[in-house]
Amino acid sequence: MDKLVELLLPVAFLLWIYATGWFIISVWLKRNDVADIAWGLGYCLICIFLFLTKPASTVTIVVYVLVWVWGIRLSLHIYFRNRNRTEDFRYQQWRKAWGKAFYWRSYLQVYLLQAFFLLIIISPVLVLTSIDSSWSVFTTVGFLVWLIGFYFQALGDYQLSVFIKIKKPAEIMQQGLWKYTRHPNYFGEILMWWGIYIIVLPLPYGYWFIVSPLTITILLAFVSGVPMLEEKYKDNPVYSVYKRSTPALFPKFW
Repeated sequence: MDKLVELLLPVAFLLWIYATGWFIISVWLKRNDVADIAWGLGYCLICIFLFLTKPASTVTIVVYVLVWVWGIRLSLHIYFRNRNRTEDFRYQQWRKAWGKAFYWRSYLQVYLLQAFFLLIIISPVLVLTSIDSSWSVFTTVGFLVWLIGFYFQALGDYQLSVFIKIKKPAEIMQQGLWKYTRHPNYFGEILMWWGIYIIVLPLPYGYWFIVSPLTITILLAFVSGVPMLEEKYKDNPVYSVYKRSTPALFPKFW
C-alpha cells in the first residue's frame, strides 16, 4: 500500500500536465470537445508511464494492453466522428451558459475534473502495479467480462456510425445492439472497468478499488453520459416510445 501512495503523486502531477496541455489545445482550436479525445488517451499515457518506470508482471502487462486497446479505439472513434463537425452540442451549451467565466470554468470543470476522475478510475491499475500479482481465476473472469464490454462498446459505436450516415430526419437508432439497450457503448465501457476491478479484487486491499467501476457507472448512468445525451431527444416522440420499451444501459434480450 505504501508503494501505491508513493505512486499517486507523480501520476497526479502527470495528469495535471496532461489536462493543462489539452486545455491549451481546446483554446487554440476553440472547441472543448477535444476533452472527449483526451479521455481515452489519458489512460494510455498513464499505462506507458507505469510500464517504463515500474516492474510489471504478466497480469499487469495484460491489463496495460486492455486499457490501451480501449483507450486508443475510443479516442480514434471520437476523433473521426467529430473531425468534420462543429463542437459537440453539450460543450456548446456550456460555452453559452458560462459566458465570461468560460475559460476558467472549462479548465476546472472539464479538464482538471476529468483528470481527477481519470485518477480514480485508473486506480485498480495503479494498485496492480504496486503489488506482485499472478494469474488467477479472477484474472480470467475479469478478462472475459472486459471482452464482453469491449464487444458492446466497439460494435455499438460502429453500428451507430453506419446508421448516422443513412438515417432519415428524426429517425432513431433501434437496430443491432441498440435494440436491447439505448446505450450499448456506455454499457460496454462500464463493463470493461468492472472487468479490470475483478482482476485486482484478490489483491491486498483490492476490494477498496470498487470506487473505480462505481465512479464510471455513476458518471455514465447519472451525470455526463445518459442524462446529457438524452436531453437532446427529450422532445422527440419516436425516442419517447423507444425509451419506454428499451432500458438505458443493461440490455434486455427478452
